[in-house]
Amino acid sequence: MAARQKVFRLTLSSKPKNIGKVEGFLKKIDRAVRLDEIQEHKLMIALTEAVNNAILHGNKSREEKKVRVVCEVQEDGLLFTVTDEGRGFRPDNVANPLKEENLLKESGRGIFLMRTLLDRVEFRRTRDGMEVRLWLLLNR
Repeated sequence: MAARQKVFRLTLSSKPKNIGKVEGFLKKIDRAVRLDEIQEHKLMIALTEAVNNAILHGNKSREEKKVRVVCEVQEDGLLFTVTDEGRGFRPDNVANPLKEENLLKESGRGIFLMRTLLDRVEFRRTRDGMEVRLWLLLNR
């Protein structure tokens, strides 16, 4: 399966309207790996949330700052890395959206959705910003 190793890249300026470019990016990946409908939907939601967080929260919608998305097609699945140029945050400090006091809040669901929909999610600060790594295993 080594022939399937492939990398896809997307770089966006931090304009909220650029979040819509995630769909076209995922379509390119789908043509290469042939995702099923459930996998497509999971990725669409989780990756849109990650890019949305990077643009709005990480880069504060400052257009001169970039969000970079890389997808590595690996032997057992897909690894997405989303990086921003923001100051970073502590994921453990994000309120649980399922707690009663948070149910009506409009924010805080993105990380929960990413963790629920995908097989593994990691956050780390880098020298230049924040990095989110998202894994979807492909059972083939």
